[in-house]
Amino acid sequence: MRWAGQQIDVETPGTLPGLGLIAGLVRSVTTPEFQGITFHEVVARSALNSVPGTGLPFNWTVNPYRGCTHACRYCFARPTHKYLELDTGQDFDRQIVVKTNVADVLRRELARPSWNHEQVALGTNTDPYQRAEGRYRLMPGIIEALAASGTPLSVLTKGTLLRRDLGLLSAAAGEVRVGIGISLALGDEELRRRLEPGVPSVRGRLDLIRAIREAGLPCGVMVAPVLPWLTDSADHLDHLFAQLAEAGATGVTTLILHLRPGVKDWFMSWLAHDHPDLVSRYESLYAHGSYASPSYRKAFEDKARPLLDKHGFGRGSSHRSKPINGMNPTGVVDGAESGWGDPDPTTTRFRPPPRRQPPPEVPDQQPLF
Repeated sequence: MRWAGQQIDVETPGTLPGLGLIAGLVRSVTTPEFQGITFHEVVARSALNSVPGTGLPFNWTVNPYRGCTHACRYCFARPTHKYLELDTGQDFDRQIVVKTNVADVLRRELARPSWNHEQVALGTNTDPYQRAEGRYRLMPGIIEALAASGTPLSVLTKGTLLRRDLGLLSAAAGEVRVGIGISLALGDEELRRRLEPGVPSVRGRLDLIRAIREAGLPCGVMVAPVLPWLTDSADHLDHLFAQLAEAGATGVTTLILHLRPGVKDWFMSWLAHDHPDLVSRYESLYAHGSYASPSYRKAFEDKARPLLDKHGFGRGSSHRSKPINGMNPTGVVDGAESGWGDPDPTTTRFRPPPRRQPPPEVPDQQPLF
């Protein structure tokens, strides 16, 4: 793979307006392997992000990337690009900030006497295993730094590239608590291609769940977001839950789509193009804010509850996941795409993982899906 880099010293014609706001920018690079995408490599000053008082079960996160090539039309994290004076639509999908030194900075921060070894969550903003990770390989250093310092960690991802690091994650689990969650909400492959064009296939993520379980690690699944009148039917949910149970998922959390400012317009433009008949129904459903109406949420929970029970995911809180080995069933609480921390996550079920088995040898996975 050939990468072309350009030093950013002065503003040049065509330069994005937000480049001057990207702290520590070293260069911007493009490659034929990622048509239309620019990676802005930065030298980060910090790695640990403090998120206290949010209602989430963790206070610290690490985000090696900003922006995401998964290009999910509903992604909660889109508004973060506004801080760079970039738009929340195509810029979020195509202008990716890469913290190239994040592992080195993290090691220094974890070595401070003041560090209390609290859980650190990965995947809370944008996906740490998006395709760029195949090039930059930031996650191995992050995992090793956390485990070596005695810091528990959790990962939430849609990226099958996580399979490359299963050996590291298994080794880390021998030292600290490790939780893994996979996001998989759209069982319809054609709908996935239209709504999540950069996300690995449904089959690829089901295979990833199997590989995680074979490595002796728990693996919860975020069925999020559930899309009203697109993926909320009993038939769709029944089929998806059956697939997750067969793959060995240790927990399932379902959350209904929420549409916040900066996300709603981008999603609704897609809806108007692909499903114009649903526009008025969505406008009515989300007329009073970012969340679907209470009556819809109640009806969905009543529908999902028996289906989750049917597939052996047990009974848990309807608002929070019960812990598995001290972690959430998903292994992570994701403020970006999962809706965790919101006042109304809809349904949660879990079942305990089987007895831990020795991890197998897992070959490196190519960075493509």
